[in-house]
Amino acid sequence: MTFTTRPTLRGTFGMVSSTHWLASQAAMGMLERGGNAFDAAVTAGFVLHVVEPHLNGPGGEVPAIVATAQDPTPKVLCGQGPAPAGATIAHFRSLGMDLIPGAGPLAAAVPGAVDAWLLLLREHGTLTLAEVLEPAIDYADAGHPLLGRVVDTVTAVRSLFEEHWPTSAQLWLRDGRPPTAGERFANPAYARTLRRLVQAGLAAGGDREAQIEAARRAWGTGFVADEIDRFSRRPFQDSSGRPHAGLVTGDDMAAYSATWEEPVTLDWHGYSVAKTSFWGQGPVLLETLAALDALDDPGAYDPATAAGIHAQVEALKLAFADREAWYGDGADVPAKALLSREYARERAALIGDRASWELRPGRPDGAQPRLPAHVRAGAVRSADRSDATTGEPTVQSDGVTRGDTCHVDVVDRWGNMISATPSGGWLQSSPTIPELGFPLGTRLQMFWLEEGLASSLAPGRRPRTTLSPTMVHRDGQPVLACGTPGGDQQDQWQVPFLLRHLVGGQTLQEAIDAPAFHTVGLPESFYPRDMEPGVLVVEDRLDDATVAALRAYGHEVRVSDAWSLGRLCAVSRDPATGVLAAGANPRGMQGYACGR
Repeated sequence: MTFTTRPTLRGTFGMVSSTHWLASQAAMGMLERGGNAFDAAVTAGFVLHVVEPHLNGPGGEVPAIVATAQDPTPKVLCGQGPAPAGATIAHFRSLGMDLIPGAGPLAAAVPGAVDAWLLLLREHGTLTLAEVLEPAIDYADAGHPLLGRVVDTVTAVRSLFEEHWPTSAQLWLRDGRPPTAGERFANPAYARTLRRLVQAGLAAGGDREAQIEAARRAWGTGFVADEIDRFSRRPFQDSSGRPHAGLVTGDDMAAYSATWEEPVTLDWHGYSVAKTSFWGQGPVLLETLAALDALDDPGAYDPATAAGIHAQVEALKLAFADREAWYGDGADVPAKALLSREYARERAALIGDRASWELRPGRPDGAQPRLPAHVRAGAVRSADRSDATTGEPTVQSDGVTRGDTCHVDVVDRWGNMISATPSGGWLQSSPTIPELGFPLGTRLQMFWLEEGLASSLAPGRRPRTTLSPTMVHRDGQPVLACGTPGGDQQDQWQVPFLLRHLVGGQTLQEAIDAPAFHTVGLPESFYPRDMEPGVLVVEDRLDDATVAALRAYGHEVRVSDAWSLGRLCAVSRDPATGVLAAGANPRGMQGYACGR
C-alpha cells in the first residue's frame, strides 16, 4: 500500500475539501443540518473570508463550476467583477503608469465574490441566509485561532500599514504590533457587515429567496456600496510609490451582478473536463491535455518520470504562451481552433527533446498572435524580489502579492457537486474599509495598458484571472471536482494530479501527495509581470536521477523544499455506487477534507 499523509476519505453522505480546516468543518456542518453541497460551499466561502484573510476576502472574486442532481450538466458561476467605468488605459497613462499597480485601491475591480455566493445560495441552496452565514459571523465576532501565515503577511507589510494605510493598522496592528500565531483574532466590523446583510434579508419577510435578494441589494446598492464609494475616493499609497484614489464607485457596484455561463470542455480519455471560458486561464489545462494526447506517447502521461515531466512542462509552456496572446474577456478569442485536434497536433509537434526557453504562441486558424510590448521586451524577474519555490503568496513590503488564493470542493449524497476558487481582496491588497472590515482587491493588475490586446484594460471587461476550478464528468455525470490556489501555477499543479488520478489510477490523496513541479518560464499575471525563461521548480522529493535527467533536457531546475508546491483539494463521486471520496493537501498544514 502506498503511504499517504492522510487517508483518502470515503463515504456516502457528503464530502468537503478546502484550504482551511475550519471552512471544511463549517461546510460539513451545513450538510449535517440537511443542507446540500451549495449551502455548504457558501458557508465555506464566507468562513474563508475570515480565516484566510491573506488569501481572499469579500472584496475579491470567485469563479465556480456547478453540477446539480437535477441537471448534471456543468455550469460556470462567474463571480469575477469587471473593471470599473473609470478604469481606462488613458487614466492610468495620465498617471505616468505603464503597468497597473499590484497593490492599492487603484487596482481594484468591482467586488464579485459576495454577490456570486448569494446568487448560488438563492438558485441552488436550501438553507436560509442566516443559517449559512452563522459560522462566519461567529468566527468574525468571537474570534478564531489565527494562522501563522496571516501573521507573517501582516509582519511583512507592517511599515506600509503604519506609514500609509492607517485603517489597516487599526485592524491588524492592535496595540502597535502584529497579532501572534494562534491568537484568538476577531474582526467585529466584518461581523457587523454580515449581520446587516442578514437583517436586510429578514426585513424582506419570510421567503428564503426574497431574503437573499434583499441581502444582494444591501450589498450592491445599499450600505456596502455606499461605504465602498466613499472610501474609494480617498488616496492611499500603492505599489507605484505614490498615493492614488480608487476607481470603484457606487454606480459600478449597482451595475454588477454575478452570472451563469457555459463552460469550455474537452473530451479526454473517456471524460469531459470542464473549465471557465477564455476570460480566465482555465483553458490552459485543456490545451495542455490535448497536446499531450497529440504526442501519442503513453510516457508523456507519467508525472513521475523525467520524460513525462518534460513533456507536460513543455505542453504547459505552449498553452501559457497562447494565454498571453489569445485569452481575454470580450476579445475575439479563436476558442474552437485553440481546442481543436488539428491545433493540438501542431502544438505537440513543437515539443522536442530539448526544453524551450522561448515564449511561442500559436497561430490558430492562421491568425497572427500579438503579445504585449512588456512581454516582447523580455522582462526577466530579478533574483532578489521573489521566491518562486512556494505555493504560498510572496508579499513584499509595499503590499505587492504574487498571488495565491483558496479553494473549496463539495459533493453531497444527492450528487450535487461544486468546485470553487475564491480569491482577491487580500488583507495586504488595499487599505481596510473600517466600516466594513475588509479591503478591495487588486485584480486589475492582470490587464495590460496597451490597446489591441486580448487582455487590454477596458471598462466593463473582466480581468484575465488565474482562478481555475475544474470539474470532470463521465457519461454525463459529475465524478470529480478539484482545484488549487497558486496564481499562474493553478493549472500546472492540476495537470499532473489529473494524470495521476484519471490515467494512473492513483487515489485522490496519493495524487495530491505526489511530488509537484511547475515552470516559471511564462509571464506572471501579477505585477510586475516578469518571467524566468527555462526555470523549472521541483520539490526535492524527486530523486537525483530524475532531476539530473531534467537538466539534461535543458531545464534550469530549481529544487524547492520537500512539501512546498501546490495546495490541491478534490472530491469525487462514483455514480454507479454513490460512494463519495475526498482528499486534501498536507502542504502548509492547514488544508483538510472531512466527510462521512
